[in-house]
This record gives sequence, structure tokens and C-alpha cells, in this order.
Amino acid sequence: MIYITILTILLTFVSFIFDREKTWRGIKKGVKQFLNILPTLLSVIILISIVLYFVSDEVLMEYFGRDAGIFAYFSAGIVGAVAILPGFIAYPLAGILVKSGVSLSVIAVFITTLKMVGVLTIPIEKRYFGLKVALMRNALSFIGALIVGIIMALFLSYL
Repeated sequence: MIYITILTILLTFVSFIFDREKTWRGIKKGVKQFLNILPTLLSVIILISIVLYFVSDEVLMEYFGRDAGIFAYFSAGIVGAVAILPGFIAYPLAGILVKSGVSLSVIAVFITTLKMVGVLTIPIEKRYFGLKVALMRNALSFIGALIVGIIMALFLSYL
């Protein structure tokens, strides 16, 4: 993390040398965008924190832990398919789950379904693509996410 921060400061300084006005505009635009997403980011982080506070580690491990076996993949897939979270929330949440003991392969299924499967968006997809295509796309994406998790589990078992 420190290397990325140092690199960002260094590159910003280089940009500032070449074009001060454009660099300041970029910094201002970045700060403005950050401030625009900050309320959403904070509210989702607070909501996730509250949920994780009430959901014990034992319950979390029961559904997503190593002892859950193949059920953990399906649980993560279903939660990911139903949830609608932007990436800037999903990835920190995945980090929290990893720190709680959830395996990386289960996290891979969660993130993949979160980004590729949209149970709650099926009505919108139905309107534009038809019900058959919407259901098929979501089903194939769910199966693909499970395959990603299995490949991750196999790959990680060799490390």
C-alpha cells in the first residue's frame, strides 16, 4: 500500500511539472467524485459493520467456512447473486470475510456472482433481452462462478 501511495505522489508531482492547470483540475475532479460517493460508501460500510456485528463468526463459518464444504460455494454464490454492491464496497467486504476465515475460493465465487449474476435485475434484463435469455445468462454466469471457485480451490491447494 505504501508503494502505491509513493508512486501516486511521485506521478502527481511529475504531472504537476508538465501541466499545473490540468493536474489541479484532475485533483479537484477526483476529490469531487470521492466526496460524491463518500455518503454511499460510508452508509454501506456502516450497514455491513452492523450485519457483521450481529452475525457471529460461528454462523459465518457455518455457511461460508471450510467445514461447510461444497455448501459454502453455493451459499456464497446465492448471496452474491442476490446482493447488489458496487466493486468499491464488494472488495473491502471480501477482505473482511477473508480475515474472518472465509477461504479465497469461496470469496471468488461470491465476487464472481456479485459481478456477473443479477437476480434482482432479471426484470430489467427480461424487458430488453427476453426472459429466456435473462435466465440463461444468469444461470450460466452462476455455473461459471462455481467453476471459478473450484479452479481457485484446486489452484490454492497446490500452493
